[in-house]
Amino acid sequence: MKSTDFIVARNDLRQCKFIETRLPEPAALPDEALLIKIDRFAFTANNITYAQLGDQVKYWQLFPAPENFGNIPVWGFGEVTASRHPGVEIGERLFGYFPMATHLVIEAASVSKRGLRDAAAHRQGVAAVYNAYARVSGDAAFAGREGDCQALLRPLFMLSFLVDDFLSENDFYGARSVMLSSASSKTAFGLAHLLHTQRKGIRVIGLTSAINVDFVRSLGCYDEVLTYDRATSLPSDSPVAFVDMAGSSELRARLHRHFGEQMKYSGRVGLTHRSASPDEPELPGAKPVWFFAPDQIRKRAREWGPGGVDARFGAAWSAFAPTLAKRLTVVEGRGASAVKQVYLDTLNGHIPPEQGHMLSLAE
Repeated sequence: MKSTDFIVARNDLRQCKFIETRLPEPAALPDEALLIKIDRFAFTANNITYAQLGDQVKYWQLFPAPENFGNIPVWGFGEVTASRHPGVEIGERLFGYFPMATHLVIEAASVSKRGLRDAAAHRQGVAAVYNAYARVSGDAAFAGREGDCQALLRPLFMLSFLVDDFLSENDFYGARSVMLSSASSKTAFGLAHLLHTQRKGIRVIGLTSAINVDFVRSLGCYDEVLTYDRATSLPSDSPVAFVDMAGSSELRARLHRHFGEQMKYSGRVGLTHRSASPDEPELPGAKPVWFFAPDQIRKRAREWGPGGVDARFGAAWSAFAPTLAKRLTVVEGRGASAVKQVYLDTLNGHIPPEQGHMLSLAE
């Protein structure tokens, strides 16, 4: 048996190829191991951020690839086709983090009614969420179009939820306006929704490219939408917080110089523009800092107790999910050529913001 994997060059994401790797026969699987056939997975601009941060956040170690190449992690669904664990049956459906591949072997551990985790040595030392798999057989919330939305947006909405919680916990660092770059991105949209519906008195400003202005306005959760060239037309005498999904060093520098000491928070979340400079100058205002979601999860897990994060996030998702039908078009792609094309189009910024892609390497 063989698995087909889509891999990219770590130092040049434009280089990509398919490889085949040999899988163990089901009877030869180690004790506790599962062989999973990857059914379908979501691919968004956030996966490009995973690749950009592959070494820094250890994404590349999750699914090993040949030297100098990496397999970009994706959120998706798989079916257990062989099991050496007594608590997991063949045919079970799992939702979690997968490689861009047709198959995956995991070492099942911490098996419960709701889920399990991969205990493989190379997957340790990362945030626990990246090794967890939900058991979703028969769960209508993870089937059909609702399931597609779970894969496309639920992991991103968790990031939106955590950024919103972090800013609120810190009283927005004294700001009453929050600017979001890459406002058309799915993570920015989720954050804007939370700010708009839950944080009264906070003005939400979306920064986007000219081609996406109409779409961002149609979302209905931004108080003001500006193109990047007009970002510094905002008054500079009021405190603001900046959540940077784009990762553009040039944009960040312009905003910091415009707002000066009124820039009360500058959080780096994404790299959709892939234009960050490794040597950025000192800027006026708050120092730009990376927002690391697992830190906020661990903090809230201690403070809110067992199940606290899941309960609060679940309530937020339940309010957000019904809005997606009219805002998100799910596009399906099957086979190697479709996967490669969507990857390159996403890398080059050619995917319309209203689209979400569900892919499979199976023909």
